[in-house]
Amino acid sequence: MSCCMSGVSSYVAIQSGGPDALLQQHAPLVKRIAYHLIARLPSCVQVEDLIQAGLIGLLDAARQYDATQGASFETYAGIRIRGAMLDEIRKNDWAPRSVHRKAREAAQAMHELEKRHGREAHDGEVAAALGIPLADYHRILQDASSCRVFSLDDAGEGEQGMIEDLASNTPSPQEGMQAEAFRQSLAAAIAALPERERLVLALYYDEELNLKEIGAVLGVSESRVSQIHTQAVLRLQARMGEWKES
Repeated sequence: MSCCMSGVSSYVAIQSGGPDALLQQHAPLVKRIAYHLIARLPSCVQVEDLIQAGLIGLLDAARQYDATQGASFETYAGIRIRGAMLDEIRKNDWAPRSVHRKAREAAQAMHELEKRHGREAHDGEVAAALGIPLADYHRILQDASSCRVFSLDDAGEGEQGMIEDLASNTPSPQEGMQAEAFRQSLAAAIAALPERERLVLALYYDEELNLKEIGAVLGVSESRVSQIHTQAVLRLQARMGEWKES
């Protein structure tokens, strides 16, 4: 209880100093989140742009924060800051439409193969279903990864987006149940991935290794890790698509 009151008191004190005090107090949090994200993004994304978006998210968090909901301001602000940065990345998506289209076609082909055979689809099978050589299928994965079309945050429109919705409003019991059902479904979908794809996701998201480091662990190239990561998320998107429609 005292810890919660301390967080509320700190927030109230910052608020009394106005936006400048708020930004000064939490600028390190914004930078920490920005540099965490930038390590996973292409070089054309500028950390300054993420920080700018994060500061806007911080101010938005200050306006929306409700101390009676139990979460500390820093926890709540972290969610809003990260969400603002991801929105900025998506808004400035530079991927050609053809990359999105081909990636969606690959995800659909993979999903249909898995439903038909009752197991995960292999690279060669997906390529054959698309009517293209295996090398071209791998190029689709590489293009999608390079353009950052996919991430776990985008699977099923993103668990993060759902968390943000719940954080910015008092959730009804039904909304809380939906969020928990999504998490359980996503966890089950990840558990059902092929072993190598599960390992790549675990090293990338849980252990926070970069692609080069994961490649060293698996004994494969960085580009191959990128392909495996993208294929895993394609598979998750296809499977979580059924959850959204149910």
